[in-house]
Amino acid sequence: MSRLVGLRPYEHHAERVEHPGGPPLLVLAGGRGAGKSAVLAEILGAYTERLRGGESRKRTPAALIDCEDEQFARPPHEESPESWSPVWQALLVLAEQLTEPVKAAGQLTFPRLTAGLVAVRAGDWSGRGDSERIRRELTRILLLNERGSRFSMAGRWAARVAVQVVSTASGQGAFVAAAIEATLEALSEGVTSRKEQKPATWYRAYPNAGGNAKRGLLLLAGNFRAGGASREHAERRLVRALLADLAEAYSGLGSHLRRLGRPLILLDNARGGPGPGLLDAVLRDRAEGIADQVVWAATVRGTGHPLLRDAVRRDLAEVARATGWTPGPSPSSRALLVPLPPLSPDDTLHMVGAVCDDVVVPPRLPHAVHRLTGGNPLGIVLTATAARQHPDRAASLGRLLTARIKLTEDPDDGRPACTELLTRLVPADRLGELTVLAAAHDHDSAVALAAARLPDDFGSSGVRSLRARLAVEGLAGRPDHFVGDPFVRTLLLLRLHHRDADHAEWREVHETLIRHYTPGPEGGADPHARYRLHHELALGDTAGAVAHLRDTFATLDTRAWLGTLAFLASAPCFRARDDDRRTAIALGRTDGAERPPDGVDAGLHLRVRRLLHAVWQVSDPLVPPEATVCDRLRFELLQLSDLRPAGGALLFTTSRAWHRDALAGRPLRVPAHDDADDDGDGDGEA
Repeated sequence: MSRLVGLRPYEHHAERVEHPGGPPLLVLAGGRGAGKSAVLAEILGAYTERLRGGESRKRTPAALIDCEDEQFARPPHEESPESWSPVWQALLVLAEQLTEPVKAAGQLTFPRLTAGLVAVRAGDWSGRGDSERIRRELTRILLLNERGSRFSMAGRWAARVAVQVVSTASGQGAFVAAAIEATLEALSEGVTSRKEQKPATWYRAYPNAGGNAKRGLLLLAGNFRAGGASREHAERRLVRALLADLAEAYSGLGSHLRRLGRPLILLDNARGGPGPGLLDAVLRDRAEGIADQVVWAATVRGTGHPLLRDAVRRDLAEVARATGWTPGPSPSSRALLVPLPPLSPDDTLHMVGAVCDDVVVPPRLPHAVHRLTGGNPLGIVLTATAARQHPDRAASLGRLLTARIKLTEDPDDGRPACTELLTRLVPADRLGELTVLAAAHDHDSAVALAAARLPDDFGSSGVRSLRARLAVEGLAGRPDHFVGDPFVRTLLLLRLHHRDADHAEWREVHETLIRHYTPGPEGGADPHARYRLHHELALGDTAGAVAHLRDTFATLDTRAWLGTLAFLASAPCFRARDDDRRTAIALGRTDGAERPPDGVDAGLHLRVRRLLHAVWQVSDPLVPPEATVCDRLRFELLQLSDLRPAGGALLFTTSRAWHRDALAGRPLRVPAHDDADDDGDGDGEA
C-alpha cells in the first residue's frame, strides 16, 4: 500500500510511488471474517498520527466508510428519494473526513462537490416549511468548503451562507434554481481563495449546459431526480467533482507543495450501499481517460462481482514487491483484485496467545483452533476469547463454541460463541434456513429438507436463491456439501444439534435425508448409498457404513472406495461420549465384543470397522486427532494394501499421506498418484 500512496506507513516520509500515471483500484476479496475490515482499519491507522490528548492528525488525506452502514441504507428523513441516494450520502461523508487536518499541509476544501450536492438536495427542500432542518443540512454541506470549520470558531461563513441561501430561495418560485444561484454566488464571492470559484467554470462543461454553470447544475439535479441511467450519469459527475477538488489541492503554489502521498479513500463492504456506484464511476472514468491520483481501496465478499469481471487478479504474496498491474481496455481491468489468504498456523499461535495472554490454556489449543477455523481471523479471535473467558472448557472446542461470551461491558450481553460467529459469518436474515440446509449435499437434498423442515413458501426457488446468495458471499457449495466452507458448515450443524435439549430437530433433519436417499422398492444399484450412510453415521448408527465399506472393498475402484471412506467419516459427531467410543474402537479395544455377521470375512470386517472409526476421529474438526489413532489409521491401510494387490500402491500411498495430514490437521485427500514418495517414514506395527 505504501508504494501506491507514496508515503511510508507510520512515518511522514515520501516513498517512490508505483504507477505514477494513476494507481489501480485495489480490491481486497474474501469471505466474512477474513480480516478485510481489519486491513482497511490498519491502513487508515498507518496514515493517521496519534497526538497527545487523544487527538489525531492524518499524514495524508484519508477517509474510510462502511458501505453497509445504516446511514447509507435510506434517507435520514421522511423525504423524497428522488433527491437522495447512497452515493450522494457517501460522497458527503467521505468529503467530511477528507477535510480533516493533514500534517504539514493545508486543509482541503470541496467547492465543486459542494455545489453539486446542494443542487441535488435542493429538490427535496423545495416547498418545505421546515427551514431550520434545511438550514442544518445546507450548513453541513457548506462546511466542506470552509477551512478550519471543525477546529475553531469558524463555521460562521457556512452558517451565514446557509441562511442567505434559504432566505433567497424561499422568496422565489423556482426554489432549486434560486438555491443553486445563491450557492454559486456564495462560493465565488464569500471565500478567501480564487480557487473556490471553480464551480462557476467547472459546471459550464456539463453536457448541454451551453457554457452556463447554473444550467449545468440544474441539469445535474434533473438527471439525478430522473433515476435509472440518468441518475448514474449524475452520480458519476459528483464523483468526478470530488476527484477534481482533490486534484486542485495537489496543484499550484503555496502550502499544497508540502503534501506528501496520494489521497486515500477506503470503502469497506463495497458490494452494498454506495459501493457499486462509487466503484463503477471511478473505473469507467479511468477507462475513458479521466485519470486521477487517488488511491481507492475497497473490500468485497467473494470474487465474482460483475464490476470486477476483468480485474487483474494477484495473490497477496505476488504484490508484496510489485503489483504487476497493467490495465486493459475494459473498465474493470482498472481494478487489482487481491484475495486475502487464510492465516497461517504461526499467525494463529500468535493471535491465540495475544487474546489469552493472562490465562493458561492447553498447549494444543492454537493448533486445534487453526484446524477448526481454517485460518479465519474472526473465528480465531472469538474462539480464543471463549477460551480466555472459560479456561475450564478450553480442552474441548465443542464446549468452547457453546459457551456464552461477553464482548461488551453490558451485563446483559453474551451469547454462545457459535451464535456470535454465525451472526457475523452468514447472512443474518437466513440463519434459520441455513441451519437446516447445512446438512444437505446438493439442490435436490436441500429441496427435500426445505419441504420437510421449512415454511411451504420456501421451496425450490428459495433453495436456488439462497445458493446464489451463498456464492456471492464466498460460501458457494462444494461437491457433496450445500454449504462449501467447512468452518461455517460445522458451526451451522453445531447450532442445529443444540437447537433443542433433546436434539429432536437434529434427528429429524438426518432422518429426512436418510429417507431421501433410501432406494425405491425396485431395487438394483444404490447410487446414493454413501449419502444415506453418512447421515446414519451422524445419528450414531455405524453398522451400515461398516458393512458397505467391507462389502465393496474388493469390488469398488480403490480410489472411489477411499473417497467413500473419507466422505462417510466426515459425518458430524457432537456427542462427547462418542469421541471416547470412536477412539476405543479405532484402537481395537472393543474387537472382542464385536460379532461380525455370518458368512463374512471376520478379519476384514474388524479391520474396516477400526479404520472407519479412526478416520472418523481424526476428521472431526472439533476434536484434535490422537497420535495413537493416526498411527492405527496408517497401519490399517497398510494391512489392507496387502489384501488388494490391484489397489495396493494407492492404499500404501494413502496410508502415509493421511497419517501426515491427520497429524498436521489438514483435511484428508486421496493422493493424486498411486506411487509412494520416499520420505523416510517408518511403517512399523501400530
